[in-house]
Amino acid sequence: MDIDAIRNLAAEDMAAVNRLIQERLSSEVVLINQMGNYIVSSGGKRLRPLLVLLAARAAGYSGDQHIKLAAVVEFIHTATLLHDDVVDESTLRRGQGTANSIWGNEAAVLVGDFLYTRSFEMMVEVGLLPIMQVMARTTNTIAEGEVMQLLNCHDPDVTQARYRDVIYRKTASLFEAACCLGGTVAGLPQAQTDALSAYGLHLGTAYQLVDDALDYAGKAEEIGKNIGDDLAEGKPTMPLIHAMGKGSDEEREVIREAISEGGMSRIEAVQQAIENTGAIPYTLRLARDEAEKAVESIASLPSSEWKTALVELARLSVARTY
Repeated sequence: MDIDAIRNLAAEDMAAVNRLIQERLSSEVVLINQMGNYIVSSGGKRLRPLLVLLAARAAGYSGDQHIKLAAVVEFIHTATLLHDDVVDESTLRRGQGTANSIWGNEAAVLVGDFLYTRSFEMMVEVGLLPIMQVMARTTNTIAEGEVMQLLNCHDPDVTQARYRDVIYRKTASLFEAACCLGGTVAGLPQAQTDALSAYGLHLGTAYQLVDDALDYAGKAEEIGKNIGDDLAEGKPTMPLIHAMGKGSDEEREVIREAISEGGMSRIEAVQQAIENTGAIPYTLRLARDEAEKAVESIASLPSSEWKTALVELARLSVARTY
């Protein structure tokens, strides 16, 4: 399967998710409608809701509550992006202006809050306590991750272990929850639901590691943001952490100063250090390891085209260029 085949498999479900997102974004407040429509049409991959759909179907689910849960996950993800862009003072996402750069920080934060609260309203409608417990824990974990990343900014002494903790909280935890929701709504035994959750955790980790590599080795027109944005914001991501550990004293000092001060004045020297130390291949190797762990996690699930889609999605996630 390629990504088109995977999306075609879930096309009917995803169309229902998109209709529900449009419906539940509706508000009597005009600005919420404007920003909501802008965000929804911004070309996101819809990967997290896709995971809910694939996981539920792989678990044998034949109902329709997974549609609402997929929309919930997308609302929470979008809310985190709105808040992240404010914190990072970002002006470009997915190749177009961020909501905060168009409507201002205040509006972006408040509409993000609307998306959070709307998502919990929808969870209550589903009415399954385990699902509300998972998502309450996950949103709290994401918030902790956002604060941890803020504390790590401009800190060149961040270790791989500390950074992996940020990856789990900010990114992998929502992938984990998306897959867990699929198993939970299907009524899978706990062991198999845990297997789906582990798949999501490893996939989310792999996905973020690839993003880290692409920030220094991708193409701006493909990844939808400027190359070196992480460095400009003083974020110590995996390529930088590895390069500091393996580079010469001079390379280490350049990277430390670049992280401490932020900005792009040292981007060429930093990219050279990343190349010299093999930091991109190293980061991608870590991502491939995580993708293989994701595949191994769901080995016990019954064979189906939906399980095959999950397996192929894990492998495709580390082969992408955007």
